[in-house]
Amino acid sequence: MTNIFQVTGIATFINRIEKLTPESQPQWGKMSVSQMLAHCNVTYEMIYDNKHPKPNAFTRFLLKAFVKSTVVGGKPYKRNLHTATAFIIKDEKQFEAEKSRLINYIAQTQQLGEAHFDGKESLSFGKLTKTEWNTMMSKHLDHHLTQFGV
Repeated sequence: MTNIFQVTGIATFINRIEKLTPESQPQWGKMSVSQMLAHCNVTYEMIYDNKHPKPNAFTRFLLKAFVKSTVVGGKPYKRNLHTATAFIIKDEKQFEAEKSRLINYIAQTQQLGEAHFDGKESLSFGKLTKTEWNTMMSKHLDHHLTQFGV
């Protein structure tokens, strides 16, 4: 698992992101490359921007009970998994803007470091360890960059 909190880890992801072009095509799924970048940005919007509401208590219970282990566990995501509503990007996005936002969010995460995230509360899953945060962010990025062949 690539460590999103280390300079070498983010360099790996940023190099992969830089290989994307507006013409990049998915190997599976329906998202365009700009939609995929916007989709990946949702994770960071939930951390840094007050843009997404916290799920209600019942939904959080269900997410913790049935989804959390898939999201923060070490096993790679399967292709074409069900996507949470907040992560569905229907409209077309600006490739360069979404790419730049994602790179900036990744850099911000690395700069804040693992100590900032250790015990930090996730909107959906409650408090997570630094390892769970790293796994969640790293696995999600890897899944979608692989989806687009980079």
